[in-house]
Amino acid sequence: MRFAFFGDVVGRAGRKAVTAHVPALREQLKLDAVIVNGENAAGGFGITEKTANEMFDCGVDVITLGNHSFDQAETLTYIDREPRLLRPANYPKGLFPGKGANLYDVGGYQLLVVNVQGRVFMDALDDPFVAVDAEIAAAPLGHVADAIIIDIHAEATSEKMAMGHACDGKVSLVVGTHQHVPTADAQILPEGTAYQTDAGMCGDYDSVIGMEKDEPVRRFTTRRRSGRFETAGGEGTACGVFVETGKDGLALRVEPIRIGGRLSRSVPQI
Repeated sequence: MRFAFFGDVVGRAGRKAVTAHVPALREQLKLDAVIVNGENAAGGFGITEKTANEMFDCGVDVITLGNHSFDQAETLTYIDREPRLLRPANYPKGLFPGKGANLYDVGGYQLLVVNVQGRVFMDALDDPFVAVDAEIAAAPLGHVADAIIIDIHAEATSEKMAMGHACDGKVSLVVGTHQHVPTADAQILPEGTAYQTDAGMCGDYDSVIGMEKDEPVRRFTTRRRSGRFETAGGEGTACGVFVETGKDGLALRVEPIRIGGRLSRSVPQI
């Protein structure tokens, strides 16, 4: 199986990067599935039905979220109507709508996607490791799921790395989101799980993590707020990771994807 996971989509620039490049990449890389983290898709904060549909319509199969899952009020009702939209599985039970994991039929394969949020330097949610264990036990790799993807939306690189090693040999890919910068550590772990600490951002990199530069720079240098954050509007880069798995669902290949915008181009060759 071949799939691609793209990191946090930030505003219009991020959505345009996804819609511009995903259709061609699906064909070029012969992808069976495309998964995107869309928690910043609507003006940098949360997601709406309209912004989600832009990405679904261009060939995205599943959208994961994170700490901005419900910044847009309409998501509270939309997420129950849209099974392709996931919020972190370790949100406290009974307090939030939606699901944190789902099994999808894509390209003739059964794909389990699990979304969890880290706890280091972030809101103290339920244990993400316990949540992941429960989800992969319910649909184990090679028995129920042909491939399993874990999106750990976290601040601390150590927590993401620990999740990778905790899941090694049990899932196809553990990939981090939230930091908006692609890391240079795409690898296959010893037991066969593909891993990258952060997939990076789909958005304008002439920015501060996707936001126009002036306001964040001002806050850092003067400690004063003079306005709200606005998403940067230049040409976006679509950043993600490509994975090819074997019959057992473990990784045979993992490579970064960077296309469009300011960052150096990296597209796997098939």
